[in-house]
Parts: sequence; structure tokens; C-alpha cells
Amino acid sequence: MYLGIDLGTSGVKVIILDDADNIKAQASESIEVSRPQPLWSEQAPEDWWLAIDKAIKSLKINNADLLNQVSAVGIAGQMHGATLLDENNDVLRPAILWNDGRCQAQCETLEQRVPNSRDITGNIAMPGFTAPKLLWVAEHEPEVFAQVKKVLLPKDYLRLLMTGEFASDMSDSAGTLWLDVANRCWSEAMLNATGLTLDHMPTLYEGSEITGTLLPEVADAWGLNQVPVVAGGGDNAAGAAGIGVTSPNQAFLSLGTSGVYFVANDSYLPNPEGAVHTFCHCLPDTWHQMSVILSAASCLSWVTALTGAKDEALLLEEVAQLDFSSPCEVTFLPYLSGERTPHNNPHAKGVFFGMHGKTNRAELGRAVLEGVAFAFADGQKVLLDAGAQIDNITVIGGGARSELWGKILASALGRTLTYRKGGEVGPAYGAARLAKLAVSNQSVADVCSAGEITHEISPDEVLVAQYLEKQTVFNNLYKTLSPLF
Repeated sequence: MYLGIDLGTSGVKVIILDDADNIKAQASESIEVSRPQPLWSEQAPEDWWLAIDKAIKSLKINNADLLNQVSAVGIAGQMHGATLLDENNDVLRPAILWNDGRCQAQCETLEQRVPNSRDITGNIAMPGFTAPKLLWVAEHEPEVFAQVKKVLLPKDYLRLLMTGEFASDMSDSAGTLWLDVANRCWSEAMLNATGLTLDHMPTLYEGSEITGTLLPEVADAWGLNQVPVVAGGGDNAAGAAGIGVTSPNQAFLSLGTSGVYFVANDSYLPNPEGAVHTFCHCLPDTWHQMSVILSAASCLSWVTALTGAKDEALLLEEVAQLDFSSPCEVTFLPYLSGERTPHNNPHAKGVFFGMHGKTNRAELGRAVLEGVAFAFADGQKVLLDAGAQIDNITVIGGGARSELWGKILASALGRTLTYRKGGEVGPAYGAARLAKLAVSNQSVADVCSAGEITHEISPDEVLVAQYLEKQTVFNNLYKTLSPLF
């Protein structure tokens, strides 16, 4: 048995995976995001630990025998968050999250200080990344910055409490702007540019390497033995391991809080000018490219609450009753938290355009589903421009449950989408697989195989024709409005 932990933005998920890749038990707990000012997004690291602890203890109630059989633990988590610790390992301030947009000015400062930063990191400096967050803290909270002894990513703070070790993996660390991504090591030049040194950083490991063992008190509380804890991965890389996207030209779409279009590579292929993310994979000698939209399934949750629908499922049912033979009159820009790929614009805003007196809730819901799909299509274009080869696309994340959204996405992208067993679990499944890799002596091909296909969704010819025209409207709307954001 293997325990997979995923620290998401809106909640944590824990699964127990057996040697046959079957999920034997799972639990989840929600986490709140704080937005104390416009563009800010923060969480209390203490809340992550309380949620994980509660989730595993809830598993323990009915699955004590399974937990006792767990032989290794893997951790996946939301990327980029800045968790700042003092000399006593106490948290200095709330963690600044991946979808926080406060530090655009610090991004510019960082690239001025290191003119070849894009060559080192493979990425353009974006407000969501970790390094500019530290520059912001140094400028606006100097008394906090002066006390910083360690900087950890969110999942690695959990690791510290679980094992007492300061460690991280390559895939998560690649999203900090402190990693030399081609050479898979910390860059002293990038660290120095933010007033930090190697001493502030955790030790680096590949995703399937063991970073420590559970502390006795943690193992006892969770009903586990003192088993190894592996490095794990950033949520997207771990999700890729979970559904077998480990070889060149394989891709996935993740419909979580954010939206990710992920392509695996066997070499380092950066395209920072297109705002493409180029990171290490959580597997040795492997990299990946990503286009990232900051609001995906979160847009559906937002419009559900905005329009007073009972829940997302009910709204999706209402949308499905619409006549899709005619184009939607409403266009939606899904930039509720700014945007990364391809715009790199933290000030971008969400917009409904084309409403009239008879516009109803279902039409707004349809516009949201289509707007997210058009944003993914923008991301696909810059990935292809960066030299990505895409042979097949698997869909993962909570949004993968909607076949309607799948048809919309397939039609906007002009590609068939594949749905696999375990796809809705995502990163937790991959984290458990990385734990298995660490202790089983099996190969990546054996452990991280593509999951069983449950179904496929092909483009709809009627929608393809609609979306070719609607994509142009979508792109022109952003270009027209961007100076006003």
C-alpha cells in the first residue's frame, strides 16, 4: 500500500493505493483562501497541516488495517507558494500563493538584476512564481525578510512537519525561478538577486527519491509505521505521473482551480517569450512544458454562486439543455485572477460580453465553459509555437467529470480527448505512484503506465465551426480591453 497526499489550493486529498493501482480508500478536507487586498492570495500554512492531519485521521477510522500496510508516502502540492520560516522553523507570515498577483514590479526588478534569467530558469518572471514574492517581502515587510532562514514550497512545509527534513523535488522547485532548470540545480545568481543563499533552500531530490522517514509521533497519530517519505512533485508533474504522461509528445489538460495544458519532453525546450512554463518533470532526465490559465474550474464555481444555482452539477444540467446548434451570444473572458499563458497579465479581468435582456443563467454557464476552452486554445497555440509535439491528450482534475465540458474543449482545441481511470484524483494518485517507485525497484514505465481508458471525446463538427469564429471574437475582446485593465 502507498499513501498519496495532494495539497491543493481549495483542499487536500489523501488516497491509499494498492500494488495493482487500485484506490482502496480516500479522504479530503477543504481549505480557505484569504484575499486581504486586491490581487493578493494567501493561506495559513498551519491550515494545510490541520487539513492533512484531519483527512488522514478520518481515513484511519475505517481503514486502520490499510494504513498499517502502507510502505511509503508521496506528496504532491500546489506550486510556487512562499512559506517563510524563522530560525525556529516557525511561520513568519501567511504563505503567498501561486495565484497572487501583487509583485509584477518585482518581476521586472528581478529580470533587470539578472539579464540572462530566462536562459537560466527557462521562464519569464511572473508574479505567481516564488522568487519575486521574496523581493516583495524584502521591500514591503523588511522586518519579516530579515528573519527568514528557510523558504519552502507548500508541500515541503508538510514534509518538514512529517519528517523534520528540509527537502524538495525538481518539478516543484523549477517553479520558483531559483532553479537552473536545464541542469537541475539551484542557481546562486538567481538566489543572490533576491537576497538569499543556498542555505535558505531545501535539499533537492528527484521525485521518486526518499527524503526522510515519518517522525515517530506523526506515524503513531496517523496509524502508520515509520515509512519513507519520497520527494513527490508539483501538482501538475505528479498528476502526469498519475495518468502516465511521462514520455515525449504525451499531454494532459488539468481542469482544477487553475487550468494546465501539460506536455512531457525528454529534453529542455524553453519558450519564455510565449509565457510557456518549462519545468523539470518529477522523473529523472525528463522535462515538461505547460501553458497555464489561472482560473478554470474555479470559473464554474464562481458563476454557479453568482447566479444562485444549487451546485455546479445542476448548472451543467441546465447548460446541457441549451441548443448548441447555434453559437452562444455571450463571450466570457475567464481572467478572474489575472492570467499567465499567453498574456502574463496579473491585471487581466473576467468579462461577460454580449448579454441582453433575455440572457439567462444557463447561457452564462455555457459562456464560462467556452471561455475557459478558448483560453486553453490560446495555450495550445503557444505550446505548438514552442516546438511541442502533441500526440494524445488526457483530461484530469475535478472538471474532468463533465462530458459536456469535454465536448466543448475537444471542439475548441480540434483534438480528441482521452479520459482514464484515476484522472479525477490527479496529483494524489501520482504521488502514491512516486512512493511506489521509491521502494519497489520497478521502472518508471512499469509504475507510471497510462491508466485504463474509460472513454474518449472527439470534436463536434458543428461546434468546431462555431468556435473558429468565436475564438477570433474572444481574442479581439481581450486585445481591445487589455489597455483598460
